[in-house]
Amino acid sequence: MNQAVTAKLSYLRMSPRKARLVVDLIRGRRVAKALEILTLSNKLAAKPIIKLLNSAIANAQHNFKLGTENLAVTTIMVDGGPMLKRWMPKAHGRATPIRERTSHISLILTEVAKPVKKVKKTS
Repeated sequence: MNQAVTAKLSYLRMSPRKARLVVDLIRGRRVAKALEILTLSNKLAAKPIIKLLNSAIANAQHNFKLGTENLAVTTIMVDGGPMLKRWMPKAHGRATPIRERTSHISLILTEVAKPVKKVKKTS
């Protein structure tokens, strides 16, 4: 029985392109390995993604009574949010637009089957 556990992070003040670099590292991995990769990552986007992953783990434990050892990140997507539009003065009286981007991150964890150990036959 596969339960899908979701968590969302909206309006993260970081560009989606920067967040996708970190998200691509953990897609398809087990939760313990994903947390390990994120804590060792040198990217600024890793910290909010760790918080999102911990929130999804807490949702799995509290709402569905699932153990963390069988959870894996099946889907994680970064979508663009609204842009804050600013202007910066430049030379000769001109102004150039600055687009401060935001991101929406959605995460889905599912329970995976435990690996079955093969027993060698002795003859």
